[in-house]
This record gives sequence, structure tokens and C-alpha cells, in this order.
Amino acid sequence: MAESDWDTVTVLRKKGPSAAQSKSKQAITAAQRRGEEVETTKKWSAGQNKQFLVTKNTAKLDSETEELHHHRVSLEVGKVIQQGRQEKGLTQKDLATKINEKPQVIGDYESGKAIPNNQVMSKIERAIGLKLRGKEIGQPMEPKTKK
Repeated sequence: MAESDWDTVTVLRKKGPSAAQSKSKQAITAAQRRGEEVETTKKWSAGQNKQFLVTKNTAKLDSETEELHHHRVSLEVGKVIQQGRQEKGLTQKDLATKINEKPQVIGDYESGKAIPNNQVMSKIERAIGLKLRGKEIGQPMEPKTKK
């Protein structure tokens, strides 16, 4: 039992260099002197801000004259929604709840800021009973007949 001494501790490993130390120039040259394999790779655009590079396409984009933007709901449609909602005695919040949308969506449609979505438009049409698309904007919707 004399061979097992509980009070002494023996450590048989040595800590390697930390990540920052292993990347230093001194650590690389020391490893090369010891004959160890050292692999060095250059990362593409590492540590550089390549976000604002001027390329050939930049000139084409600058000379482009077409304005790209999303079409918005017309003010005419916004007024029809507002009038139809008021005729039914609904607030924006009530109409939004009825069609399962947020009140902000109804506000955007009425003010002409919304990008038209056919699903939302059809929900609003059914809720207020007025057409919002096509040539007959503001006309009452015909009730669907069952065949």
C-alpha cells in the first residue's frame, strides 16, 4: 500500500499555445525550426472592407435611367376602403379584426402607402362589399349565386 500516495499529484501533459499565440510570427518560425508542418492560407479579403469595391457593374447601375420601385395602392382605392368601412360602421381596428390582419395594414391601404396584395384586397372587398380592383372600383360586389 505504500505505492499509492494520495497527497502527490503528477501532471503528464503540457498546455499548447493559445489561438492567439499560435498565429503569431514567432510561434510560426519556432514551429518551422522544430521541423513541424505549418500550413498557412490567406483568406480572401480577410480583415479588409471589400463592401464598397467599384466594379464594372457599378457604372452600368449608375447609368441606368429606369426607376425601380414598388407600385402602391392608389388614393382612389384608399378612399373607397375608407367610405365602405364607414358605411358599415367599422373602425380600422374592427375591419382588421374581421379580415385577420393588423390595424396598421388597413391604415396603410387607406393612406395609399401599402403595396397591393391580392389576398388582402379580396378580404377587404368581401368585408366592405365594394370592388377594389379592375375598372369597377367602388361598385358594389354582386352576390355569388349558388348553382
